[in-house]
Amino acid sequence: MSSSLERVQIVDENNQEIGECPRHEMRSRKLTHRASYILVFNARKELFVQKRTQTKDIYPGYFDIAAGGVVLAGESYENSASRELFEELGVEAELTSLFDHYYADDTNKVWGRVFACRHEGPFVLQKEEVESGSFRPIDSIIGQSHKNRYTPDGIAILRKIVVSELPLWTAQH
Repeated sequence: MSSSLERVQIVDENNQEIGECPRHEMRSRKLTHRASYILVFNARKELFVQKRTQTKDIYPGYFDIAAGGVVLAGESYENSASRELFEELGVEAELTSLFDHYYADDTNKVWGRVFACRHEGPFVLQKEEVESGSFRPIDSIIGQSHKNRYTPDGIAILRKIVVSELPLWTAQH
């Protein structure tokens, strides 16, 4: 099925399910939806950053601090996260749920659940969605976010993590 035809879970401002619709309609009407965000760390506490393809329906060509994507209608955050990690990076890993996060801008309104995992790779990148990727220290990501185009929802999550000083990599096996 084409990603634009996928049925997406639509929620209200309190993250309560209120319906579902095709992905293209969710984007065109700027409806609030759910997404999973998976932060992939290596043993050196570096975060895997991927470059999105130019064909993505939102933030094309931007760098992204997380694997992930929209939660489909009837799908849990956890199932979405496992599915997206495998689709985008070709791996399976034990996921730790960190927190739920709301983000809104002119083009995107999303309730996301943020997960973390540890994986060293190798990764098999999904060519339709991920152009390239590499591990980077968190401080370099934040320090370069004004120069490089990072997804704004991802940077908001990363700043929240840095401020709260979550020990992300110690929670992983």
